[in-house]
Amino acid sequence: MKTALITGISGQDGSYLTELLLAKGYVVHGIVRRSSMIGNTSRLDAVYQDPHDSGRRLFLHHGDVTDAGLLVNLIRDIRPDEVYNLAAQSHVRVSFDLPDYTANVTALGAIRLLEAVRASGIDTRIYQASTSEMFGTAAPPQHETTVFHPRSPYGVSKLFAHWATVNYRESYGMFAVNGIAFNHESPRRGETFVTRKITRAVARIAAGLEKRVYLGNLDAVRDWGYAPEYAEAMWLMLQHGEPVDYVIATGRAATVRDFADAAFSHAGLDWRDHVEHDDRYERPAEVPELVGDPAKIEREIGWKARVYWDELARIMVDADRNALRSGT
Repeated sequence: MKTALITGISGQDGSYLTELLLAKGYVVHGIVRRSSMIGNTSRLDAVYQDPHDSGRRLFLHHGDVTDAGLLVNLIRDIRPDEVYNLAAQSHVRVSFDLPDYTANVTALGAIRLLEAVRASGIDTRIYQASTSEMFGTAAPPQHETTVFHPRSPYGVSKLFAHWATVNYRESYGMFAVNGIAFNHESPRRGETFVTRKITRAVARIAAGLEKRVYLGNLDAVRDWGYAPEYAEAMWLMLQHGEPVDYVIATGRAATVRDFADAAFSHAGLDWRDHVEHDDRYERPAEVPELVGDPAKIEREIGWKARVYWDELARIMVDADRNALRSGT
């Protein structure tokens, strides 16, 4: 029975990865930030296990990747076979407002975790969640050898973590890999991210509770995939025979306008009647087009996206409308 440690376990990706690993028979440990709100682990409700259950395989630990001592102690005590670092301040626009915090969590948090594993001397495999935002203004399609040019404190912080992972792999022979994931969404996506902001607004507008939604750059082009499939790619990368970095993407492009059109149309609405522009949601430095080339991961480990952006929009709209009807 394998053991995994997940930072950022209560986020979108962490929750789907937890479900996947538990289904495969793993014991899963996760780090969650202490909060007075019970809802900060709500994404894990479907797999929650009572702490008093002697047979449980899911263990949650209060902590944060800004605490090096905690990481050292957890790694030493748990001795995980696999470590997935999904913890980050991951909202790109917010990173301009909180650059110091973003760097502390997203960049330095990664190197604290790598150093905790190195110092422990345990034989484990590490997945670092890299991001397409590292590519910035590089011309699409972006692949594993595309030159990076990040355009936000978030992208810069992720690039630090990415190269730290490469450095620890090359310096200490650690099995440490970067999954350069392009945008991936789901009904569990945070409500401030543009896709979920759109689909949640569609549900509320269709129900007569709102009339409009305010968005930033409608011309931004993104490669949107389905988060549960990206969790599968993370796991597959750690089962591979050697530590290799991969782009995780669908290879298909759409603008924010396209996504909004698909989402509103699915509810029988015209997006042009309900979407308005607000400069506050524009980034100081925009990233115009992120479209991944997944050829390498498809060829070498057999992972391929099955859900593309238009179906994803419909999945998310249906989930938000159902949640609104049921009051959840």
